[in-house]
Amino acid sequence: MDFPAEFEARERALLGARFDTLYAYATPEPARGVTVNTLRCPCAWFAAHADFAAAPSPFCAAAFTTGAAWRPGRHPWHHAGVLYAQEPSAAAPAALLDVRPGMRVADLCAAPGGKAGQLAAALQGQGLLLANEYDAARAEALRQNLERLGVTNAVVTNEATARLAAALPGCFDRVLVDAPCSGEGMFRKEPAAAAQHSAALVDHCAALGAAILDDAAALLAPGGILVFSTCTFAPQEDEAQVAAFLARHPEFALCDLSGCGFGQPGEANRAPQTPGFAAAHCRRIWPADGGEGHFMAKLQKAGEAAAPAAPRAKPQRPAKPPAEWGAFAAQYFPQLAGRPAAIAGEWVLLPAPGSEALPLARLRVVRGGVLAGRVVKKRFEPAHALFMAWGAQCANCERLTRDDPRTAAWLRGEEIAAATAAPGWCAVLVDGFPLGGGKVSGGRVKNHYPKALRTLR
Repeated sequence: MDFPAEFEARERALLGARFDTLYAYATPEPARGVTVNTLRCPCAWFAAHADFAAAPSPFCAAAFTTGAAWRPGRHPWHHAGVLYAQEPSAAAPAALLDVRPGMRVADLCAAPGGKAGQLAAALQGQGLLLANEYDAARAEALRQNLERLGVTNAVVTNEATARLAAALPGCFDRVLVDAPCSGEGMFRKEPAAAAQHSAALVDHCAALGAAILDDAAALLAPGGILVFSTCTFAPQEDEAQVAAFLARHPEFALCDLSGCGFGQPGEANRAPQTPGFAAAHCRRIWPADGGEGHFMAKLQKAGEAAAPAAPRAKPQRPAKPPAEWGAFAAQYFPQLAGRPAAIAGEWVLLPAPGSEALPLARLRVVRGGVLAGRVVKKRFEPAHALFMAWGAQCANCERLTRDDPRTAAWLRGEEIAAATAAPGWCAVLVDGFPLGGGKVSGGRVKNHYPKALRTLR
């Protein structure tokens, strides 16, 4: 492809004869793929049951490459949160963070939600994920995607990272910074990235990335791990960014990613010599490696790794949830009947476990758990999020398969015939995975799938 002239001149100066080799794309079309949501199913099950071509990706155990012509957005498994459409190399950074159940994890630049979904899957419902996005519209997209993936232990915020760092210092075991960048790795996939590229944009993104990294350092507990990534090749945003961070934060050590199994080492001529910095410990994914382009670095904060102590949140007496919720839960979701519930406006909210210990009151919280529903005319009306989170455990289910004509009808927003669900509210499942909820009456399931999510065909 034709690269921006200024970009190509810089890269040829840095790479010499290697430019033509590293910037030769391994695939004729932009790399496409999906990441499996292991909250829904194991990767081996997905690989054995997928009805479309999906080859394991070298960048992440949960990632698969797909054909360029295949569009996942219409597949029932997409609607059910089984998979997330994601360029294969983009799945690599979250996998490097070494998240384990029970941890507190922060994703500081989380929209649209692919990497946040991976972190939530690694937590397996235990611990807490704080998924933050500065742009309000993108934060809403992030909320919707985490809801579709069935994440129950996330707090979604719409904040400047500096405000998070001031409110929650030392609160997290793991922090991911997939930084806003100049997008040089997106030139082929998004022509607009090439059109708007400039040295000024690179400098702006480098300064923004530095500020976010400093905030990430403050959020991380002693002994914690920070993974920094970009989808660009610019030295100021990659190796030089990490070297400058280490100079400002000698309490951090750069971890060696040479054994990660993919990509190539960082480039020494892209950063000044800095104590503690070894470019070869970073990782680059070039176009020749099979992805569109990525840079990653993994850093560990000094100190003894232990459960981070949260700042003391101001105790608040929770509002008592309505009796209608208790009766509904006892009938349809008995496993939730004893779960703590809160009131959020007119809605019943099932808070993310552990979020009550954090001082979130002065932060812009988009969603702090799972909406259960609300009382309408003295009857409890369940929310879509409730079925997406726990629909597979609902006591009343309408069970579909992906090739059942009723599945496509349901996703179009139509009523369908009831075959397995009794009268009343029910979860609608495809291959055992949730597609929201409906209400059965007269042998038909009235469709409550949100209009904004329905397919048009």
